[in-house]
Amino acid sequence: MASTFISPANPSQLCSSKSDVLSASPKAFTRTTHQLAVVREMGMKVKCQATSVPADDRVPDMGKRQLMNLLLLGTLSLPTAGMLVPYASFFVPPGTGGAGSGTIAKDAIGNDVVAAQWLKDHGPGDRTLTQGLKGDPTYLVVEKDRTLATYAINAVCTHLGCVVPWNTAENKFICPCHGSQYNDKGTVVRGPAPLSLALAHCDIDDGKVVFVPWTETDFRTGDAPWWA
Repeated sequence: MASTFISPANPSQLCSSKSDVLSASPKAFTRTTHQLAVVREMGMKVKCQATSVPADDRVPDMGKRQLMNLLLLGTLSLPTAGMLVPYASFFVPPGTGGAGSGTIAKDAIGNDVVAAQWLKDHGPGDRTLTQGLKGDPTYLVVEKDRTLATYAINAVCTHLGCVVPWNTAENKFICPCHGSQYNDKGTVVRGPAPLSLALAHCDIDDGKVVFVPWTETDFRTGDAPWWA
């Protein structure tokens, strides 16, 4: 087996290397130390600049937030108002239609009731629903002499508010909800309804049928009108 011989280092060489290291000038060490300090200081500045962000850049100012709130409120208000208008108009009583203090009667499709045409289409004894005061269903009454009665009958039952239909065969208004009955003029003849049907005046103005509130004595009972 072959052997390898490594010659020891020359003592003079070792001394020479050691003396070179020890002979480095103090200025060189000082310059190196200064460079390291500068590098460290620059690193700290860069790090501080990267991590420190002004608070004003992270949080919007009050003016911007108010503007965004106004834009959001406007965006939500327009469609909401559009949906509420039809519902609000449903609860607003119909206008008088230029008939003084009265309300022009409307037929089943919403047209103004013209007295002459109505009498052509409805015979003696007829009681047909129209739209009356405050939008309530109201019966127009055709007398035996083919004229309109001067009163109209509100069709809302005085028990629980059902609409009472006219029963031609019985010659009565008979409520389908709880069986209350009223005669041909709307006077209660059987409970549980406690009161007669409300009345309205039926007038003719410029050829159209007009309903006017009834505030005087109820001619059927001789009592003050409970609905006034």
